[in-house]
Amino acid sequence: MSDLVGASSLVSSALKQEELFPIREVSRLTGVNPVTLRAWERRYGLIRPTRTDSGHRLYSQADIESVRSILAWIERGVAVSKVGKILAKSSAIKSASAPVYEEVSASEWGEWQAQLRRVIGAFDEAGLDRLYGQIFSSYPLPVVFQDILMPLWQEYLLRQDEYGQTSEWLFLDTFLRARTLQRLQVMRAQVDERVLLAALPGHCRELELLVAGLLLGGSDVSISVLGLGQPLEELALVCEKVQPQALVLFSNQPPADDLPRVLSRLALTLDCPLVLAGDGADLAEESLSGSPIACLGSEGRLMQRRLQQFLAGHLDT
Repeated sequence: MSDLVGASSLVSSALKQEELFPIREVSRLTGVNPVTLRAWERRYGLIRPTRTDSGHRLYSQADIESVRSILAWIERGVAVSKVGKILAKSSAIKSASAPVYEEVSASEWGEWQAQLRRVIGAFDEAGLDRLYGQIFSSYPLPVVFQDILMPLWQEYLLRQDEYGQTSEWLFLDTFLRARTLQRLQVMRAQVDERVLLAALPGHCRELELLVAGLLLGGSDVSISVLGLGQPLEELALVCEKVQPQALVLFSNQPPADDLPRVLSRLALTLDCPLVLAGDGADLAEESLSGSPIACLGSEGRLMQRRLQQFLAGHLDT
């Protein structure tokens, strides 16, 4: 009990000291103009900044991350009027599994991201490699990718249409893809049991798929990532040749209405179990309930454990 009280005290202290940003600075950081930010707040309730005594809006770092999440879903083709339900569901799933210390650590992660922005802006590959190694020596793999690297990558992705931003995003994306592939190869060499990972066509970018492979892999199972663009209709042939323990499909897009039917039809052609992971799995979980298709979700700390439970026959579908 004393540990929980101490952790709660740390969180309260961190929140009191949290930096707040005026709307003009949020607009600069995210690329969203103030009129749109106010509309997202008033019309859709997507963000809820605090107010000063004089009525001026102040945004927390969490609000800024929410703005970036909204932009990411809009980029995926989701209408802004529907983003609120998606964010609410994703937030509930992730907050249920997030340890209390994360709120305290968020400021540290922001400091690492600030250092990364400086070396990316200078196209300093040696500096980027050095920081990458330091971050990995300081945090577990899920924190490195889900809380530090991928949010920064997403930030650059959303701003890549601005002059100079495309080059910076490509610099970071190329670096991370190369390092992630290296880690996947090392993990594959250490374990014989294999799970195949493929993307639903058009549902993610290559780095997102590779990072999912890292988050899913572990000491008991290795992940073989199939190339982006892998046709669904040829997966039965691939699985017949490879004989994996399971096939995991990855999606970071809202599920189409016919997804349960498409996956059920695919499952009938496979000699191995079929699993869904990513943001799409969180959003499709209800529609797939009772089917033989398991949903691993998108939270890195849970995906690996759920996959292991599924392979051991202990995860309900």
